Amino acid sequence: MNRILAASIRLSVCTLLLFACPLFAHKSQPAKIKAAAIEVEMIQSDEIKLPAEFQIALYENLIRQLHKQGFSQVYREGDGNAAGVTDLVVLHSTVRGFKEGSERARKVTTVAGATSITVHCQFTRRDGTSLLERDVDGKVRFFGGNLKATNDFAKKAAKVAEESFSSNAGTQDIPWPAGF
Repeated sequence: MNRILAASIRLSVCTLLLFACPLFAHKSQPAKIKAAAIEVEMIQSDEIKLPAEFQIALYENLIRQLHKQGFSQVYREGDGNAAGVTDLVVLHSTVRGFKEGSERARKVTTVAGATSITVHCQFTRRDGTSLLERDVDGKVRFFGGNLKATNDFAKKAAKVAEESFSSNAGTQDIPWPAGF
């Protein structure tokens, strides 16, 4: 009986260590790239048929959410004021997937009728050098209009930008090469 008790205690301790060690591991944050401003290019949807209201809502919600995340200088595509900005990051977005759900089905069943959109976001320097690429999803599953998926995408994309880029001088920044 004592052997069984001792074996179960050892097993419990090993299991605890196995699952607890990753929780206590120190995860270092990657250094943020310095970005004085972000220029948002119009959302492209060449391969995917995207209704015009979704394309405009994606663009407008993305600009609004970038401002909310703390980027004070967010420029629209073609804004002449962005030309003189150093440390400018350009956001190119391409729709990779779109499924327009049914608001009626969501109201009735709450499990059917989901709307989802997948957008490939590429952050580059002005010269086109890629800094970061990531696919970001936007979804509305339960309640709300179909366009709510565009706001979900915008929140997630702005969070990616906030985690990767810094406009504050007091944070740990990766400097840009001379001439940029």
